[in-house]
Amino acid sequence: MERRTGTDWLELAAGILLILLGVFTFISPGSILTGVVMVYGAIAIITGVADIVLYVKVGRHMGVGPTISLVAGVFSVMVGVMLLIYPGTAEWLISLLLPIWFIAHCISRLAHLNMAAAMMKRGYRIVAIVMNVIGLLLGVAMLFDPILSLVSLGYLVGACLILLGAESIARALETRN
Repeated sequence: MERRTGTDWLELAAGILLILLGVFTFISPGSILTGVVMVYGAIAIITGVADIVLYVKVGRHMGVGPTISLVAGVFSVMVGVMLLIYPGTAEWLISLLLPIWFIAHCISRLAHLNMAAAMMKRGYRIVAIVMNVIGLLLGVAMLFDPILSLVSLGYLVGACLILLGAESIARALETRN
């Protein structure tokens, strides 16, 4: 494999944004859940509308549309509207799903370290291992104590975002010769 040269600007920008979002989360930890729920609600509505549009377009060209697209689209729009109108109901669900995402993300990053080792220096690997093990431990802690997770989720999310941002910046800067 060839070694990459230069800075990975997209990874650097993502790292900076993650750190800024993490700092904002520490400043206002209660707003993170409501903000995340609102973003998910908007995304659900957008993807639902896209599924319905797909159903209509395919139906025009083929004579019949994929019914699963219509059902999924209507369901997505309904869920999105529910999330936007009643964000409190989703906060509990997110407090359970977020730890699963943390764990999956950190396992994925750790699993890809062998590929990154061919392109990156040893310093990056050490930072990546430390950051992802910490993220993995935070995810497991949140998973086993959802009440603690709900109470301290803003701070845990802020810490993990800062750690993931630091890892992204290290990855971006490590690609240079």
